[in-house]
Amino acid sequence: MKSVRRTRGTPPPDAFEAAPGLRNPHLQTVVGRIVRRRPEPRYDRVRLDTDDGDFIDLDLWRGPEDPAGTCLLLHGLEGSARSGYMVTTSKALAAAGIQAVALNFRSCSGEPNRLPRAYHSGQTDDIERALAWVGERYPGVPRAAAGFSLGGNALLNLLGRDRSDRGLRAAAVISVPYDLAASAAALDRGPSRLYGRRFLRSLRAKAREKAARFPDAVAPGAASARTLREFDDLLTAPLHGFRDAADYYERCSSGQFVGSVTIPALLLHSRDDPLAPAASIPVDMIRRQPNLSLQLTERGGHLGFLGRGSGTGPRGWLEQTIAEYISAALSAARTASNAEGAQVVL
Repeated sequence: MKSVRRTRGTPPPDAFEAAPGLRNPHLQTVVGRIVRRRPEPRYDRVRLDTDDGDFIDLDLWRGPEDPAGTCLLLHGLEGSARSGYMVTTSKALAAAGIQAVALNFRSCSGEPNRLPRAYHSGQTDDIERALAWVGERYPGVPRAAAGFSLGGNALLNLLGRDRSDRGLRAAAVISVPYDLAASAAALDRGPSRLYGRRFLRSLRAKAREKAARFPDAVAPGAASARTLREFDDLLTAPLHGFRDAADYYERCSSGQFVGSVTIPALLLHSRDDPLAPAASIPVDMIRRQPNLSLQLTERGGHLGFLGRGSGTGPRGWLEQTIAEYISAALSAARTASNAEGAQVVL
């Protein structure tokens, strides 16, 4: 079909077709967020202390008692485990027999973190800590991870920077800002400025809270930043060891790392994404990697992907696609492990 551009690797499910009346990228983005608020989260929370004296919160979906696999979910900018796409994906994974574990990045779990630092698009140490905990909690169970937007960028940083699988057998990333500078620019022009303002309201509120607790570490001007790039210049960059926003964007944009990912991975993106321009996807690099499956749809917006439903409303194609891909990839990994074990016995 014309709407799908696909690389080799574990094949993703059916191609996406936008629900009637939802062909506009902004409708997909906004309605997707509204529709996915409906399911009630079914989480149990676990708090992990970090080596630097802070904490991260994991939310475990009340899913299968004997899971066939686990999947760590990573949310987007100013999201959380309670973001609609995180909840509905957790539910879809549970229906496939996979235990979903949602990581709340620092300052995103509903409680301010203890230190000035927060999270950013290239931060991976908390993801590694969460993956280690999942491995200990579910020994011998194959692991996967899925990242949405910023979370997907961070996941590709983790997997691609040193070509390590981190114990994962599969991954999925959705609506990733492969070029952080391009995404920051997109959020400062046209209709997408509305998304940028929404992010800034939340980020500025957190900056005010941090400035009150850590006046020597947080620039007071961050609480009045007018653009996302200005916010990253004033707070994100200095708090996390970058020279400025340009340095942060250059060092953490995942487009430079995706070609080094070694495990099977689904890369899902829409050509009409209003927040993460599809022009920034390194398509040629991805196509050269047999383990990467790029599904580039014509429509879908940013984390939207509401498709034609069999009932009265749109179908959540996004979460079903992720669950089916992860389930198939982990099943293939189990089969391969069993075959290797049988050969060793023989």
